[in-house]
Amino acid sequence: MATDPSAGRVAPAGHAPAVSSPERPAALPARLGQVLCLDDFEAAARRHLPRPVFAYVSGGVERNRSLRANAQAFDAWEFVTRVLIDTSRRSTETALLGSTWSAPVGIAPMGLCALSAYRGDLAITQAAARENVPMIMSGSSLIRLEEIVQANPKAWFQAYLPGTEAQIVALIERVKAAGYGTLVLTLDASIASNRENNIRAGFSTPLRPSLRLAWEGLTHPRWLFGTFLKTLARHGMPHFENNHAHRGVPILSKNVLRDFSDRGHLGWQHIRMIRAMWPGQLVIKGILDVRDARAAVETGADGLIISNHGGRQLDSTVSPLRVLPDIVQACPEVPVMIDSGFRRGTDVLKALALGAKFVFVGRPFNYAAAVAGQDGVRKAISLLREEVSRDMAMLGVTSVTDLSTDCLMPADPRTASSSC
Repeated sequence: MATDPSAGRVAPAGHAPAVSSPERPAALPARLGQVLCLDDFEAAARRHLPRPVFAYVSGGVERNRSLRANAQAFDAWEFVTRVLIDTSRRSTETALLGSTWSAPVGIAPMGLCALSAYRGDLAITQAAARENVPMIMSGSSLIRLEEIVQANPKAWFQAYLPGTEAQIVALIERVKAAGYGTLVLTLDASIASNRENNIRAGFSTPLRPSLRLAWEGLTHPRWLFGTFLKTLARHGMPHFENNHAHRGVPILSKNVLRDFSDRGHLGWQHIRMIRAMWPGQLVIKGILDVRDARAAVETGADGLIISNHGGRQLDSTVSPLRVLPDIVQACPEVPVMIDSGFRRGTDVLKALALGAKFVFVGRPFNYAAAVAGQDGVRKAISLLREEVSRDMAMLGVTSVTDLSTDCLMPADPRTASSSC
């Protein structure tokens, strides 16, 4: 038997690993030390980023209860492993919405990536293309959506719907003209959330210059010169580029909040309107209730992403993992995906065993881009993919389609009903 360290699994002599990247990711800078898992990128980003920027990426809302609950939800389940099963030719490849990806893991939409990493959205989407995983471009981004799809034709676009039907139509037409094949509509952000941690750390929307912010920049020179000043010199002041069909306001503008207008009046009729005009795949994100899941499917959604926005909207919102089985059972005709709180290969396998078809991960890829650009994101993807492959071998499965609740047992029988 020959060990293949790059793939994180054992391959029989004479056989190639089941999944491989087009090329080995470049080595990370020595200053990062030894990066062994996604959590290591968070620790590196905490040192690299100014405190206000790191707080924006890392924080949740109010008491961060949902943020913690997302991580704790995985503890409710334990694995039941099988032995003497030939897993030497196992594969992490996963089919989803007409494409085959190298792993059951994709990159969730994240706003303001270009503030934490130089041309962050481009670095992330290029890494996703090279590693063959899906990347969802955020509508709250600082790089034009047209640039992203040119760099990665398989990228998905995530929209926050504007306030009027005319604005919605114009935005969808822009996304369609750009060439995106998959549109993701995020529905759990109808109003701005109460992110007190941002304010306490000195981050605000709009971003307000201050002595404190200036000091944070000066004391984090790699970010100051490698991201912020480099962006200003080459591309000018960042703008919100993709909330509307037209260019949005600069991040320093007092009119930023106007671009994030209250969407509380929107209803399922707007989704039906979009379905009628959108020719590609339509995914609804931000679902937690079975009734909403059924409504989305009946309105024409091709897929669902179960999500509590990474714990960044309503604090004390249930962890997506807990409601996943019920939504999977209620919506068998579409792939049910999930995000919020995933960090390890074991987290991914638990979600797949509970019925998810795919898992999306956000913050860790932002951290990886911040500290090491495209190479950092590629490294993060490969680390997670290797964990999934290694964990599959130890669990005794050869394909992600083999995962089911037979692989799991509640950590404590008294929590079985509540953990679903």
